[in-house]
Amino acid sequence: MRYRVLGDTMPAVEVVFDAPGETMYTQSGGMAWMSEGISMSSNMKGGFGKSLGRMFSGESFFMATYQAERPGAMIAFASTVAGEVLPVNIGALDGIGASGGLICQKGAFLCAEESVTLSVALTKKLSAGLFGGEGFILQDISGKGMVFLEIDGNKVEKDLAPGEVIKVDTGNVVAFEKSVKYEIETVKGLKNIFFGGEGLFLTKLTGPGRVILQTQNFNEFAGRIIRLIPGK
Repeated sequence: MRYRVLGDTMPAVEVVFDAPGETMYTQSGGMAWMSEGISMSSNMKGGFGKSLGRMFSGESFFMATYQAERPGAMIAFASTVAGEVLPVNIGALDGIGASGGLICQKGAFLCAEESVTLSVALTKKLSAGLFGGEGFILQDISGKGMVFLEIDGNKVEKDLAPGEVIKVDTGNVVAFEKSVKYEIETVKGLKNIFFGGEGLFLTKLTGPGRVILQTQNFNEFAGRIIRLIPGK
């Protein structure tokens, strides 16, 4: 398969299949446009248990699989918010996700080749799940092949050295390699808690490993819009 990312504000990834039988899958409603020569099937990818877990991690219960019936068939998947589409070659010799895949926040997954596995990943500490802002369940992306992630706003990559720490508002975390330690840290100081405007908790990421951040916290952005609606 070949791909290209189209657009700047609301991007999409357009995939061209080179051979019959090549497939891509996405959550229900993720397809934007496609040519003739592609068949679609909706299924509980991985069975009921994995489908239920994906639903709690922010994806749909049913996944849509698109298979090429002839060479040159084309399909596109569009992002849902303004930002970027990030191509990641899971299991490659180098690059992010090369060493064992990625852990992602819910909603980061856009689409992937059939050889890429999307499953749930429980945070190692209960406090990280209860207070992290993105729920107890994260997404585990593994296998080999291309996966495309949604970035809200602009992408920022950090390559953390062993023991190096970065503290992030949870809504600004997109993904990190499995070698990165993930914890929740309480904001210190009563005045900071009540008047700092950053909430009670921060995500603490400790290297080694690569981290992908995003400049927009969409949940915070949506909250500001809701507060402007009369009667809310």
